[in-house]
Parts: sequence; structure tokens; C-alpha cells
Amino acid sequence: MTDSTFIPPARPEIGEEEVEAVSRVMRTGFIAQGPETEAFEQEFSNALGSSVISIAVNSGTSALHLGLLSLGLQPEDEVIIPSFTFAATGNAVVLAGAKPVFADIDPATFTLSPEAVEASITPRTKAIMPVHLYGLPADMSALKAIADKHKLDLVEDAAQAHLASHESSPVGTFGSFGAFSFYPTKNMTSGEGGMITTTSEKRANLIQLYRNQGMKHRYHNEVVGLNNRLTDVHAAIGRVQLGKLPGWTSRRQEIAKHYNSTLSGVITPFLPPERTHVYHQYTIRLDGASSEDRNDFAEALKREYGIGTGVYYPVPIHELPSLKEFHAVGPLPQTQKAADECLSIPVYPSLTESDIDRVVTAVNRLASGS
Repeated sequence: MTDSTFIPPARPEIGEEEVEAVSRVMRTGFIAQGPETEAFEQEFSNALGSSVISIAVNSGTSALHLGLLSLGLQPEDEVIIPSFTFAATGNAVVLAGAKPVFADIDPATFTLSPEAVEASITPRTKAIMPVHLYGLPADMSALKAIADKHKLDLVEDAAQAHLASHESSPVGTFGSFGAFSFYPTKNMTSGEGGMITTTSEKRANLIQLYRNQGMKHRYHNEVVGLNNRLTDVHAAIGRVQLGKLPGWTSRRQEIAKHYNSTLSGVITPFLPPERTHVYHQYTIRLDGASSEDRNDFAEALKREYGIGTGVYYPVPIHELPSLKEFHAVGPLPQTQKAADECLSIPVYPSLTESDIDRVVTAVNRLASGS
């Protein structure tokens, strides 16, 4: 290894402000969902710059789950999703009582292919759920047109795409609801947590019931619900992080721009002109590589240069034991190719210029075989 300092693939950005926010809430003695959570929800709505209602929950998976429950899905209903994503996307559909149908991705953007979606629609299709993968919005104009044409719900898995936008509209504002994650390695964190966004007051009221045991008023349960509340401790962290998010996003974009102009021998992320990428991950492709080749490349980066990487995602989720009973309409060749070729390199805001230069040097040397 050429440098003794390991560069991890991701690093949570936690400062003294977050520590003080937790201490402030702990000193009040009010820890459960309360005024901090309410303030976090309002501030998140304000950050999207539109008239959305935000509902805080305890994870991104809960955000997807409760949002899908609000659609009133039935056992034979189908929700079209990509297979090139984290398992939570498919799990949430199953937990909401419906069936995921897996469609292929656009090879340039890694997001749900509108053409594949159109080919996957059946009389049982209820919703389309694109994933804004790695921080890049899916083609929401085309997907919305398909949803409107077939009278389907359009919902957004925006777990990785805080502040991303399509044609100047922020993700989480296009369909029936959007779902965000605040897991520690996301672009912002609340420790654990998630947020659901919607423009429908009726839907927001229903989701608020679902997250709180079906209650609006204590002991007057209106629906069968869950305990998916976000604590005020987590909300306090989220509020601080949300204030830092624009600066962090700009830094991620600066690093990505540098990578775009200096990396060679690999395929760098494609950015359509109408979309804003927030680079939750900076994902390169090793064109024509097998999964073994890609894994060897990642191991060499770690062993020879002290650089950590991530593979998101090596197994298409329709091949997982937990979801293999569900189906895709035909083969998913672009999904499998991406699963074999993709490798994410460090892009988080606290990377130093020296770190970034080391990543570029390492990738270029390995890609050239030198």
C-alpha cells in the first residue's frame, strides 16, 4: 500500500453541533416524537421548495412501507420497480401486501427504464416506483407520462437523492409520495430515520396514523398501525444535518466534477442536462468486466492504495432468496451487466485534495494496467 492512511468508502459527517443538539434534547427530558420532529418536518418541506407535507419516520424502509400502505394495495396488485437497487425497495412492496414486478434499467443512468416499465404494465399494475439511484433522478417526465396514461400511482424511492432535481423540480414532489432515508452514510443523517413527502393532505393524515399505532388521539385508534415514529433525539440531529446539506451537496458535486475530468479507462457517471445529481455514490463502470474482475479491481484499490470502495448492488434483488418468488417480465440484461461492472469510489465531503488525487491516481493506474 502506497499510503498508510486508509480512505474508507463512506464516512458519516458528525460534528459538535449534532452532539450539542442531542444534549439539548436530552436535557429537556422530552425524547419521543415531539416538537423537534415537527420542526424537522417543516424544515424538510421548506428545503424542497414546494408545498409538500413531510412526515418523519424511523427509517427509509418505513417511509417506503407506510407510503405504499397509503395506496391501499391489494394482494394481486403489482408495483413496477427496478431490480438494481437495495432489497428494501422490494421488501416494502411485499410488506404492503402487493407484488413487485421487476423492470430493467437504463444502462446510462442506472435508473428505471421507461421503455421497460411500459412493457411490464398489466391489468394488475397499481403503481410505478423508480429509485433515484446513487443520487441521480430517474426520468420522471417519461415515467409520469406513463403513469398518467395508465392511471397509475407514481411513487419515488428517493432514499439516496436528497436535494436532487429533475427539470428544476426536487425529487419527492412528482408523484403520490416520496421516501427519503437518513441512514448514517446517506448525504445527511439523523442517526436512523426517514421522511415521507406528499402534496396530499388526506394521504399525509393517513400516513401519520400508520406511523403512530393508528392513533391521532391517544387510545382512539382509527386504523391498524405501527410504531414507526422518529424520536426528537434523531430529529434534532436531522435538523442540524439538513442545514449543512446544501454545502455538502456542493462539495460532492465538486469532487464528482474533478473525477469526471481526470479519471480514465473507466466509464464515469452520465448526467442528463435536465437533472441534478447529488452523488450519494460516485459509481464507475468497468466496461466488459465480470463480477470477479470488478471485485479484483476493488481489492487492488484497497491492498495497493488503501482506498475503500462499495459495490451497490452485486446481486439483482429479483435473484435474492427473499424475493425470487416474484418475477420480471423477460430478462434484465442491463441490470445484470451493471451488477457485474459497477464500483463506487469515495465521494463524501470530508475527503481532502490529497485523498482525491490518490483515488484518481489509483483508478487510472489500475484501469490502464500499469
